[in-house]
Order: sequence, then C-alpha cells, then structure tokens
Amino acid sequence: MTANARPYVDARAAKGLWASTRFLVLRRASQLFFLALFLSGPLLGIWIAKGTLASSMTLGTLPLTDPFVFLQSLAARHWPEGLSAVGAAIVLAGYLLFGGRSYCSWVCPVNPVTDLAAWLRRRLGINFTAKVRPDLRLYFVGAVLAASALSGSIAWELINPVTALHRALVFGLWFGAGGTAAIFVFDLLVAKNGWCGHLCPVGAFYGQIGKVALLRVAADNRAACNDCMDCFAVCPEPHVISPALKGERTGATPVITAGDCTLCGACIDVCSKQVFHLGLRGRNAVRPDPSATAPAPAARVVSSQPAVLERDLP
Repeated sequence: MTANARPYVDARAAKGLWASTRFLVLRRASQLFFLALFLSGPLLGIWIAKGTLASSMTLGTLPLTDPFVFLQSLAARHWPEGLSAVGAAIVLAGYLLFGGRSYCSWVCPVNPVTDLAAWLRRRLGINFTAKVRPDLRLYFVGAVLAASALSGSIAWELINPVTALHRALVFGLWFGAGGTAAIFVFDLLVAKNGWCGHLCPVGAFYGQIGKVALLRVAADNRAACNDCMDCFAVCPEPHVISPALKGERTGATPVITAGDCTLCGACIDVCSKQVFHLGLRGRNAVRPDPSATAPAPAARVVSSQPAVLERDLP
C-alpha cells in the first residue's frame, strides 16, 4: 500500500460523504443519462436519440456530431451533409463552454472503466507504470487524420473502442467490448491512466478545445494546501495541478488552464482543505509579482511522491 492508497479518508472525515463524493456521483449520473437517451429506443420504444456518440439525431430534430468525426470526414474528402455540420458546430460550442475534456469525464462510457482501473491500482499498491510520452496521443490525432485522408473513410470509427462499447451497451453487441477490456488491463497493469492520458486521440482532440474553454477548476484557496498529495493521487492528469496549486510565489493564476484537465472534480472531492472550486476561467487571475523571480520548488513536490508527477520528468 502507498501513502495515497485511500486518499478520500481525510476528505470524508472533514467534509462528510456527500461533499467528498458529489462530483463522482454527478459524473456517473451524467454518463447514465447520456446512455439512457440511446437506450430508451431499443428498450422502451421511445426514441429520444438515434445513433451513437459519434453522430446522432435527438428527438428527430437536433443533430449532434462529434467534431473529431466531422474533421475526419473532411480529411477523407467527404463533405458532410448540412445537418452534420450544424451538429458539429453545436457540440463544439458546448465543449468550448464546458471544457473540451469534460467529454472524457462526463459523457464517455469508457471513463468508469478507467476510473475502476485507477482505483484498483491504488488499493492494490501497484506503483509500476510504463513511461509513455504524454504527447503521443497528439501524434495519434495526426495519424488518424492521415489515415482518413489516405483511405477515404472516417478511419478512427472503424476501431474506436468508445463507439464499440456504446454499441455493446445499446444494441447488445458485446463482442465490441473487447477493446474496453484491453484498456482496463492496460491501465491497471501497464501504465497509470495510460489510455486517456497517453493514447486516446479523441481525448487529445478535445484537449485542444479545452485550452480556451470557459469552465475551469481553480485552486483559489491554495494557501490552505497542506501538501497531502491526495489531489495528485486521484487526478487522471496530475501534471495540470502543480502550476495552479504551487504558483502563488510567482503570482501565477490559481485557475487550471491546461487543456488536459477533464473537469472531473476529483480534486474538489478529495481535498479536505477545500482548496479547489469550479468556476469560470477569468476569475481569480493574479498579476505576476516582479519581485518573485524564483518559481515554486517543483522538485520538492516531485520528490515527495515520485510516481505522481513522473510525466513531468525528462
């Protein structure tokens, strides 16, 4: 067992069960809600949404299209129908507001699987993790677009484990869940947060949108931080925390502006000192202090828990 095998203990003692799990509960409710929109047709005959998360029609009138799928269609030289373009614009506008990678934590059906793998890693004390370049998924985005251009098809949807799992859940095509099982094993035994944090091109694409999104997490009570490291233990993208949490000496904003942040709220749930809150990008901006030339000692944070910030190491 590591020091962070049970990171929520202090938070539950200080804030209670609901305040230390509310974002987790709300995320699971959101994921079930989006799944129910598609399940209502096959199970109840009430067709609220037809299609998949890649492209769907809601209530027969509202088109929704994954912007990454739309981009692949353009790369394949297939000009989408007008409704697809409208659907992509609607989805893009939503994620510009709520954060690009909120898709990963609040919508994607694979997220509970990767969360389970991360939880088991902590409980079983699995500290080994393969070192994978965090920007590898950006190369995959380029590779997917190139494959679409060369093949004349929407290449990623042919193998997308998210779409395959969605079809398995909605249509009972359970053979499509094999990719999700592989992701679980990979995250559990090979690389911590390996799929979402290093490989998934969809998450990488939405991360670019997230760089300019309005809704953000902020460490606006960072002076109360006691360096317990619980937030780093539970965050699926722990490298986004340090600049906001440890930037007080340089006057850096406490707002987490990195596009990789999934807005999962795990740091808010787990923090017994209530350091983190959810709000808009522009709040709590702090002017840099010219007299503060030395950055916060990141080495101290890394050395106290090497596995947490290993992605930041060369």
